[in-house]
Amino acid sequence: MGNWRKSSYSGPDDGNECVEIAASDSHTSVRDSKAPSRASLVFPSETFAAFIEGLKRAAGGS
Repeated sequence: MGNWRKSSYSGPDDGNECVEIAASDSHTSVRDSKAPSRASLVFPSETFAAFIEGLKRAAGGS
């Protein structure tokens, strides 16, 4: 995986306590920003996208 990025919700006060993601055409990886050298979780891109869409629906977003 290449370019890791943090959530846009990570502010300056809690920016070190969040997850980071890196996406490719086929997979999305998730890791703990406090321990970037440790293991990451890897999901098929379609599965991760469905998960995010479900979170948005549950939160009332689009």
